[in-house]
Amino acid sequence: MSKAVEKQIEDLRETIRHHEYLYYGLDAPEISDADFDLLMRELKSLEAEHPELITPDSPTQRVGGKPKEGFAKVAHSRPMLSLDNVNSEDELRDWDRRVREAAGANADIGYVCEYKLDGLSMALHYEQSSSGSVLARGLTRGDGTIGEDVTGNVRTIRSVPLSISATRLKKAKLPGNFEVRGEVVMPIKAFFKMNEERESQGLSAAANPRNAAAGTIRTLEPNIVAQRRLDFYGYFALTPDGVNLFEEQSEALEALSDAGFRVNPHREAIKSFDKLMEYINRAEEKRNDLGYEIDGVVVKVDSAQLQRRLGYTGRAPRWAVAYKFTARAGVTQVEDVRVQVGRTGKLTPVAVLTPVQIGGTTVGRATLHNADEIERLGLLIGDYVSVERGGDVIPKIVSVVEDKDHPRGHKKFHFPTHCPVCGSDIVKTEGEVDYRCVNIDCPARLLESLLHFASRKVMNIEGLGEAVVTQLLESGRVRSIADLYHLDVETLAAEKKTDKKTSTGKDILVGELVARQIFAEIEQSKKNPLHRVLFGLGIRFVGERTAQLLAEEFGSMDALMAAPVEELERVNEVGPRVAQAIREFFDEEKNVALVEKLRKAGLTFTAEKRRKSSELEGLTFVLTGTLPNLSREDAKAKIESAGGRVSGSVSKKTNYVVAGEEAGSKLDKARDLGVKVVDEAGLLDLLTK
Repeated sequence: MSKAVEKQIEDLRETIRHHEYLYYGLDAPEISDADFDLLMRELKSLEAEHPELITPDSPTQRVGGKPKEGFAKVAHSRPMLSLDNVNSEDELRDWDRRVREAAGANADIGYVCEYKLDGLSMALHYEQSSSGSVLARGLTRGDGTIGEDVTGNVRTIRSVPLSISATRLKKAKLPGNFEVRGEVVMPIKAFFKMNEERESQGLSAAANPRNAAAGTIRTLEPNIVAQRRLDFYGYFALTPDGVNLFEEQSEALEALSDAGFRVNPHREAIKSFDKLMEYINRAEEKRNDLGYEIDGVVVKVDSAQLQRRLGYTGRAPRWAVAYKFTARAGVTQVEDVRVQVGRTGKLTPVAVLTPVQIGGTTVGRATLHNADEIERLGLLIGDYVSVERGGDVIPKIVSVVEDKDHPRGHKKFHFPTHCPVCGSDIVKTEGEVDYRCVNIDCPARLLESLLHFASRKVMNIEGLGEAVVTQLLESGRVRSIADLYHLDVETLAAEKKTDKKTSTGKDILVGELVARQIFAEIEQSKKNPLHRVLFGLGIRFVGERTAQLLAEEFGSMDALMAAPVEELERVNEVGPRVAQAIREFFDEEKNVALVEKLRKAGLTFTAEKRRKSSELEGLTFVLTGTLPNLSREDAKAKIESAGGRVSGSVSKKTNYVVAGEEAGSKLDKARDLGVKVVDEAGLLDLLTK
């Protein structure tokens, strides 16, 4: 092993960690997304050539390992307590008075104020390593005394350092072993994207980012957590046994920032009560412009010595309090109802309001969600309504106001029959509340369509991330998924045209090296099997598994496109809703035209039809533990190619549980229910019958 290669890999890791900190910790990137991706690909390539040099704290290892079957319970170093709330200036003044009385007449009281992030509490434990410290464990708050070990999921959060160098530790005055407590939040942009993805899969939308973050961190598959783009903000630095590392809270926040953690930049040390209220008022004014949700301000006594003297009540510290913002609401008139087309094709009615001030922000629009919500409200255009901006990000109409000062409207809203963006027919599946545009190339949904098409589990076109795809759309290089296959190196690396009236600059889309790599990835994607092409079309309810079943059942794109609903429903796991969605997709002329363009581009449109004589036909398997030779993905593929299906949970309908080493609770449940259990050899024997 060459020492030069080892040094090259470590230098590359440090460079990537530096840019991760700038991007995720400080929101101040120095390089483009494409250049960052290039660094990461170089590191992955070197580690693939030298797997013995892969370390757990390498930036490539943020998502690793198999999905867990549950989370272990671990006791906290000291309880993670809730804070008492105050809701007015008078209540906060009473709290301030109690602090000063308990501290004594001669005490020098100082407070540290931070925005109260609307997320979930997390404890991160770091342990000393040969080069500094590494992330050892991440725990949820749980019941405050015992949390759940979600380390695998925490590792996917980019603003959580996997390792901290000795140099950073020295600068931050942190020991090798320490604990960081903080808040995990979901940025509003990531929240919107997650809800669009859930709606495209027929799932209910999350109510707010806090619920979404809490649900995400307890997801058993780290890959899913990584896609949600959570953030972590630190606010406590403790010894491994839960003692404050610094004598001032403000000093602890600076130390965490120096160590590479994201710390809320709006923190402030304050002495007087008047300055405290000024800070709170400024925070309430800024809450709509932060990119993440806050629901108040946290006020803490700065001195750790004074914190110890003040102590705790039965459930909360006496030295800290949460000032909660008041609910944001107002009454205004609905001037019109218009329809927006989301990135998944969903048509959402939006009320156009007479502008009203709510919580320091002018609100001129509010979502109406769907036709059922309009019916529930009994809303007419011209009505006066109560609008609220609470824990939910989007302003929403709570109710229609009807009294002598607020007369009713007179015009009923009707959904359009065609997409207001592309003119395609819209569809409404029986039993559902939403209207949808199913044209995958509709300009309103094209960004999402392209990102899905290029993603790893679909066509796997590495390098086509959101930044590059956005530029391709804005520059006019791409107006359809099929246009990807008309790109060449020169087009990708060409200068982006600018309007001379508005700009004199010229931007390069990507460098020539990256352009060549993207072009090679696009060409390689033509060889992907039919089921990936089907998955890439973004047909509603057709995920990776369903696409594979359809490809194996019909054997060609043409046969699938011609299949009536009744024939589609005969496919294993394809029910009426899925069959109807497939039929609606291929009944749209613009989608058929896109498919023909992809055919001309040379994509794979045929597949080997699945044999129907296997004894595994229709049987349900559950995989648990680690198999000696087969990965879980390989075992799943073999079962499915033989006509079986793989489920994530054991029930009376399960036919076989395939158990490997360290099999968990699923094996116990299988034994309780009398389900047959086989090992890897037993599975391979079944597959050969």
